[in-house]
Amino acid sequence: MKINKKKFIYLISPNIIRKDFYKQLKLVLDTNSVSFFQLRLKKQSLKQKILIGNKIKTICREKRVKFLVNDDPRLAKKLNADGCHLGQKDMDIKEAKKILGKKIIGVTCHNSIKLAKLAIKDKASYLAFGAFFSTKTKKVKYKANINILIKANKLTKIPLVAIGGVNFKNYKKLLLNKANFLAISGYVWNNKKYKPSEAIERLI
Repeated sequence: MKINKKKFIYLISPNIIRKDFYKQLKLVLDTNSVSFFQLRLKKQSLKQKILIGNKIKTICREKRVKFLVNDDPRLAKKLNADGCHLGQKDMDIKEAKKILGKKIIGVTCHNSIKLAKLAIKDKASYLAFGAFFSTKTKKVKYKANINILIKANKLTKIPLVAIGGVNFKNYKKLLLNKANFLAISGYVWNNKKYKPSEAIERLI
């Protein structure tokens, strides 16, 4: 998986997709700073996820951004996404590979080198660590610190994704400690001070 240092943002969708979302997404992707977009919807029906996913995939392809689906390799295949992201309670990576073949499959490793080693053994496309900072996007069970990035970088050349409360005040610390991508959601979509594209531009 190629790493473009200028495109270090791994953007995650808001939980609710409003009417103006697609217009905002185009403006955000026009900043040319996003490598991945992850569709993360928990409460919508499969039909809604497919409708929303197809619209987002079209925008991502147009802007040359990889489109991933959270949790669900079967939905990723239905949408012909570029891959999926697996949490520790989701499908086993070996099973996901049977469904998705050689597509991107990233794995949540929380704050655990043990989980990272398992994901490396299973040939994950990237390793996601976090939460590094407090976040309102989801309940945080695991806290990670910079040491996990240092240890993981010694173990592997697989790209590392840092997640959890990433914003303008703390993002540089993660990049300086060799996180390859920063997973961001709330800072962009729920920012009370800046529009989504303005929030992203403060990071680049």
